[in-house]
Amino acid sequence: MRSTSSFVAAVAMAALALVASSSVRAADDARGQELYQLCAQCHGAAGEGNQLALAPAIAGLAEWYIKAQLHNFRSGARGTHSEDTGGLRMYPMSQTLKTDADLDAIAAFVAALAPARPAPVLTGGDPARGAQFYQVCLACHGPDGAGNQAMGSPRISGASDWYLLSSLQKLKAGTRGTYPTAVIMRGMAGTLPDEQAMKDVIAHIMTLSSQTAAVAK
Repeated sequence: MRSTSSFVAAVAMAALALVASSSVRAADDARGQELYQLCAQCHGAAGEGNQLALAPAIAGLAEWYIKAQLHNFRSGARGTHSEDTGGLRMYPMSQTLKTDADLDAIAAFVAALAPARPAPVLTGGDPARGAQFYQVCLACHGPDGAGNQAMGSPRISGASDWYLLSSLQKLKAGTRGTYPTAVIMRGMAGTLPDEQAMKDVIAHIMTLSSQTAAVAK
Protein backbone atom coordinates (compact mmCIF):
# COMPACT_ATOMS: atom_id res chain seq x y z
CA MET A 1 0.00 0.00 0.00
CA ARG A 2 2.83 2.32 0.93
CA SER A 3 4.64 1.66 -2.34
CA THR A 4 1.45 2.42 -4.27
CA SER A 5 1.05 5.72 -2.41
CA SER A 6 4.66 6.61 -3.10
CA PHE A 7 4.20 5.87 -6.79
CA VAL A 8 1.07 8.02 -6.98
CA ALA A 9 2.88 10.85 -5.18
CA ALA A 10 5.83 10.61 -7.57
CA VAL A 11 3.53 10.72 -10.59
CA ALA A 12 1.71 13.72 -9.14
CA MET A 13 4.98 15.56 -8.54
CA ALA A 14 6.15 14.81 -12.07
CA ALA A 15 2.87 16.11 -13.47
CA LEU A 16 3.17 19.31 -11.43
CA ALA A 17 6.74 19.79 -12.62
CA LEU A 18 5.61 19.34 -16.23
CA VAL A 19 2.81 21.87 -15.79
CA ALA A 20 5.22 24.34 -14.18
CA SER A 21 7.75 23.85 -16.98
CA SER A 22 5.05 24.35 -19.62
CA SER A 23 3.93 27.55 -17.91
CA VAL A 24 7.46 28.91 -17.85
CA ARG A 25 7.93 28.03 -21.52
CA ALA A 26 4.66 29.71 -22.44
CA ALA A 27 5.73 32.85 -20.58
CA ASP A 28 9.08 32.81 -22.39
CA ASP A 29 7.37 32.39 -25.76
CA ALA A 30 5.05 35.29 -25.03
CA ARG A 31 7.98 37.45 -23.94
CA GLY A 32 9.93 36.56 -27.08
CA GLN A 33 6.98 37.44 -29.29
CA GLU A 34 6.53 40.74 -27.47
CA LEU A 35 10.20 41.66 -27.85
CA TYR A 36 10.20 40.69 -31.51
CA GLN A 37 7.70 43.41 -32.40
CA LEU A 38 10.55 45.91 -32.58
CA CYS A 39 12.59 43.56 -34.80
CA ALA A 40 9.62 42.97 -37.11
CA GLN A 41 9.79 46.58 -38.30
CA CYS A 42 12.92 45.67 -40.31
CA HIS A 43 13.13 41.87 -40.42
CA GLY A 44 9.43 41.36 -41.12
CA ALA A 45 6.66 39.73 -39.11
CA ALA A 46 7.76 36.27 -40.25
CA GLY A 47 11.50 37.02 -40.14
CA GLU A 48 11.62 37.01 -43.95
CA GLY A 49 14.00 39.98 -44.16
CA ASN A 50 13.94 43.27 -46.07
CA GLN A 51 16.81 44.35 -48.28
CA LEU A 52 15.72 47.99 -48.27
CA ALA A 53 16.05 47.98 -44.49
CA LEU A 54 19.38 46.11 -44.72
CA ALA A 55 17.71 43.38 -42.66
CA PRO A 56 18.43 39.77 -43.66
CA ALA A 57 16.08 36.81 -43.37
CA ILE A 58 16.51 35.43 -39.86
CA ALA A 59 13.56 33.05 -39.44
CA GLY A 60 14.67 29.58 -38.44
CA LEU A 61 18.31 30.45 -37.78
CA ALA A 62 19.88 28.36 -35.03
CA GLU A 63 19.07 29.67 -31.56
CA TRP A 64 22.73 29.51 -30.49
CA TYR A 65 23.77 31.70 -33.43
CA ILE A 66 21.06 34.30 -32.83
CA LYS A 67 22.07 34.54 -29.18
CA ALA A 68 25.75 34.86 -30.08
CA GLN A 69 25.15 37.69 -32.54
CA LEU A 70 22.81 39.55 -30.21
CA HIS A 71 25.51 39.33 -27.54
CA ASN A 72 28.03 40.68 -30.06
CA PHE A 73 25.77 43.60 -30.96
CA ARG A 74 24.88 44.35 -27.35
CA SER A 75 28.53 44.35 -26.23
CA GLY A 76 29.65 46.52 -29.14
CA ALA A 77 31.84 43.77 -30.63
CA ARG A 78 29.66 44.16 -33.71
CA GLY A 79 27.63 47.04 -35.09
CA THR A 80 29.81 49.95 -34.04
CA HIS A 81 32.02 50.49 -37.10
CA SER A 82 31.22 53.71 -38.93
CA GLU A 83 31.06 51.89 -42.29
CA ASP A 84 28.67 49.16 -41.14
CA THR A 85 25.31 50.85 -41.77
CA GLY A 86 23.21 47.78 -41.05
CA GLY A 87 25.17 47.01 -37.91
CA LEU A 88 24.83 50.58 -36.67
CA ARG A 89 21.06 50.07 -36.79
CA MET A 90 21.27 46.82 -34.87
CA TYR A 91 23.51 48.10 -32.10
CA PRO A 92 20.88 50.38 -30.50
CA MET A 93 18.19 47.76 -31.07
CA SER A 94 20.22 45.24 -29.09
CA GLN A 95 20.35 47.64 -26.16
CA THR A 96 16.60 47.18 -25.70
CA LEU A 97 17.32 43.63 -24.52
CA LYS A 98 17.99 44.56 -20.93
CA THR A 99 18.61 41.08 -19.55
CA ASP A 100 20.03 37.79 -20.75
CA ALA A 101 16.57 36.33 -20.22
CA ASP A 102 15.18 38.78 -22.78
CA LEU A 103 17.92 37.84 -25.20
CA ASP A 104 17.22 34.13 -24.69
CA ALA A 105 13.49 34.63 -25.19
CA ILE A 106 13.79 36.50 -28.47
CA ALA A 107 16.41 34.06 -29.82
CA ALA A 108 14.11 31.13 -29.07
CA PHE A 109 11.17 32.90 -30.74
CA VAL A 110 13.09 33.67 -33.94
CA ALA A 111 14.59 30.17 -34.12
CA ALA A 112 11.09 28.69 -33.92
CA LEU A 113 9.81 30.68 -36.91
CA ALA A 114 9.35 28.76 -40.15
CA PRO A 115 12.61 29.12 -42.12
CA ALA A 116 12.50 31.80 -44.81
CA ARG A 117 13.55 31.02 -48.37
CA PRO A 118 14.31 34.45 -49.83
CA ALA A 119 14.44 34.66 -53.61
CA PRO A 120 17.88 35.41 -55.10
CA VAL A 121 18.39 39.00 -56.23
CA LEU A 122 22.05 38.94 -57.31
CA THR A 123 22.97 38.27 -60.93
CA GLY A 124 26.18 37.43 -62.75
CA GLY A 125 27.49 34.73 -60.40
CA ASP A 126 29.04 31.53 -61.74
CA PRO A 127 28.16 28.62 -59.39
CA ALA A 128 30.69 26.27 -61.03
CA ARG A 129 33.54 28.71 -60.41
CA GLY A 130 32.07 29.45 -56.99
CA ALA A 131 32.27 25.77 -56.04
CA GLN A 132 36.04 26.05 -56.27
CA PHE A 133 36.14 29.10 -54.02
CA TYR A 134 33.80 27.32 -51.58
CA GLN A 135 36.44 24.71 -50.78
CA VAL A 136 37.89 26.97 -48.06
CA CYS A 137 34.40 27.26 -46.54
CA LEU A 138 33.81 23.51 -46.22
CA ALA A 139 35.60 22.95 -42.91
CA CYS A 140 33.35 25.38 -41.05
CA HIS A 141 30.09 25.70 -43.00
CA GLY A 142 29.97 22.15 -44.34
CA PRO A 143 29.34 20.78 -47.84
CA ASP A 144 25.63 21.58 -47.58
CA GLY A 145 26.08 24.97 -45.92
CA ALA A 146 24.31 23.78 -42.77
CA GLY A 147 26.90 25.31 -40.44
CA ASN A 148 28.72 24.00 -37.38
CA GLN A 149 28.03 25.23 -33.86
CA ALA A 150 31.37 23.93 -32.57
CA MET A 151 33.10 26.20 -35.09
CA GLY A 152 30.73 29.12 -34.48
CA SER A 153 29.67 28.87 -38.12
CA PRO A 154 26.02 29.57 -39.00
CA ARG A 155 23.85 27.96 -41.63
CA ILE A 156 24.35 29.85 -44.89
CA SER A 157 22.25 27.72 -47.23
CA GLY A 158 18.96 29.50 -47.80
CA ALA A 159 20.35 32.86 -46.71
CA SER A 160 19.60 36.17 -48.43
CA ASP A 161 22.17 36.36 -51.24
CA TRP A 162 22.48 40.15 -51.04
CA TYR A 163 23.24 39.79 -47.33
CA LEU A 164 25.93 37.19 -47.97
CA LEU A 165 27.59 39.62 -50.40
CA SER A 166 27.35 42.47 -47.90
CA SER A 167 28.77 40.27 -45.14
CA LEU A 168 31.71 39.09 -47.25
CA GLN A 169 32.49 42.68 -48.21
CA LYS A 170 32.42 43.79 -44.57
CA LEU A 171 34.44 40.81 -43.38
CA LYS A 172 37.12 41.40 -45.99
CA ALA A 173 37.28 45.10 -45.12
CA GLY A 174 37.35 44.39 -41.38
CA THR A 175 34.18 46.37 -40.65
CA ARG A 176 31.93 43.49 -39.57
CA GLY A 177 33.18 43.41 -35.98
CA THR A 178 35.88 42.28 -33.58
CA TYR A 179 34.32 39.07 -32.27
CA PRO A 180 36.43 35.91 -32.84
CA THR A 181 34.61 34.39 -35.82
CA ALA A 182 34.62 37.74 -37.64
CA VAL A 183 38.39 37.88 -37.22
CA ILE A 184 38.72 34.34 -38.60
CA MET A 185 36.33 35.05 -41.44
CA ARG A 186 38.28 38.11 -42.50
CA GLY A 187 41.07 35.79 -43.57
CA MET A 188 38.63 33.49 -45.37
CA ALA A 189 36.99 36.41 -47.18
CA GLY A 190 40.45 37.55 -48.16
CA THR A 191 40.80 34.46 -50.37
CA LEU A 192 38.14 35.96 -52.65
CA PRO A 193 40.06 38.37 -54.91
CA ASP A 194 37.16 40.58 -55.97
CA GLU A 195 33.39 41.08 -55.96
CA GLN A 196 32.98 38.73 -58.91
CA ALA A 197 34.53 35.92 -56.88
CA MET A 198 32.14 36.74 -54.04
CA LYS A 199 29.16 36.56 -56.39
CA ASP A 200 30.46 33.26 -57.74
CA VAL A 201 30.74 31.60 -54.34
CA ILE A 202 27.33 32.97 -53.33
CA ALA A 203 25.84 31.57 -56.56
CA HIS A 204 27.18 28.18 -55.46
CA ILE A 205 25.75 28.61 -51.96
CA MET A 206 22.36 29.34 -53.52
CA THR A 207 22.44 25.88 -55.12
CA LEU A 208 23.01 24.36 -51.68
CA SER A 209 19.77 25.81 -50.36
CA SER A 210 17.78 23.92 -52.98
CA GLN A 211 19.53 20.66 -52.11
CA THR A 212 18.98 20.91 -48.36
CA ALA A 213 15.50 19.70 -47.45
CA ALA A 214 15.79 20.49 -43.76
CA VAL A 215 17.74 23.31 -42.15
CA ALA A 216 20.11 22.72 -39.26
CA LYS A 217 19.09 24.09 -35.91
